[in-house]
Amino acid sequence: MRPDVALDVRETSHTSAGMLAYVRALRRLLPRVAPDLALAEFGSGDNFDVAEQLGMPVALARLRPRLVHFPTPFVPRIVPAPHVVTVHDVIDLEFPQYAKRKVGPYFRQVVGPVLRSARAVITDDDATVELLERYLRVDPARVRVIPLGVDAPDPLPEPVVRPRPYLFYAGNHRPHKDLATLVAAWASLPDRDAVDLILTGSEEPSLRGPRHAQGELIFAGERSTDDIWRLHRGAVAYVHPALREGFGLPMLEALRAGTPVIAADAATPSVLKPHVHQFPAHDAVALRALLLRAVEQPAAFASGIEAAREATAHLTWERMARATADLYRELLGST
Repeated sequence: MRPDVALDVRETSHTSAGMLAYVRALRRLLPRVAPDLALAEFGSGDNFDVAEQLGMPVALARLRPRLVHFPTPFVPRIVPAPHVVTVHDVIDLEFPQYAKRKVGPYFRQVVGPVLRSARAVITDDDATVELLERYLRVDPARVRVIPLGVDAPDPLPEPVVRPRPYLFYAGNHRPHKDLATLVAAWASLPDRDAVDLILTGSEEPSLRGPRHAQGELIFAGERSTDDIWRLHRGAVAYVHPALREGFGLPMLEALRAGTPVIAADAATPSVLKPHVHQFPAHDAVALRALLLRAVEQPAAFASGIEAAREATAHLTWERMARATADLYRELLGST
């Protein structure tokens, strides 16, 4: 039977943790929320290889789906079927100084034309719509914003308890995450504030710099999903200093865990802005002021967190999958 939708299910060497969560959520939930749609999975190989650029078009030509969904921007240049592409962000185009030299040409020569020929482009946040138009000439009228989601454990796990209070960051250490600004703001807190800073991921010697007199910088390594929720739960605040995000799943996780969130304004998705303490990106002085409030006035700083938990409860992976299936139906109905 000819499938209604063919979903690229590759998990490649360039697939970020957020992308992986997104692809896995689609695979898990689409059959349940869209039983009326005949779904097929396809895709093999890595990015930028023969399997992607030649093998995938051949496979699609044989499969003949009514619609193809590429849930990442890693696409073949030729797509022999109507298609939808998800682009979570264009950070490598906005901050080319942090990207490999070949990334820009790849996006402009391969990804851009595929996006412009797509029936629709999905992204996570309103801010990315304008960026897609600016950098890749994608018509904003064809971009659909579908926020990501999280599935918070119920009941929530017990919080981590440590000798000192701590601030927490979860994510990779790529340059646009601007962890140096976070470390500088934390290290400049007054000596009276004994607070640790916990970062997931491996040791990063370049971040060691000046040591906070009454606290410790801790690299927590790779942690399980349960560990991350427990670290969120125990933190005085979750801090996300990135210059830009597509969505920033850890911010939503922290809110759902009942932890105040401090984040750079440009990295905060519009759906979370009312619930996040924001500062101008790269501004260590403004970030320090928020950290000081979080550490010295924790009850007042967290006063709105229960309202934030309730206001973000609808942002689940199932909601994302249902909205995506609705888009499929809309596009299939117009063919």
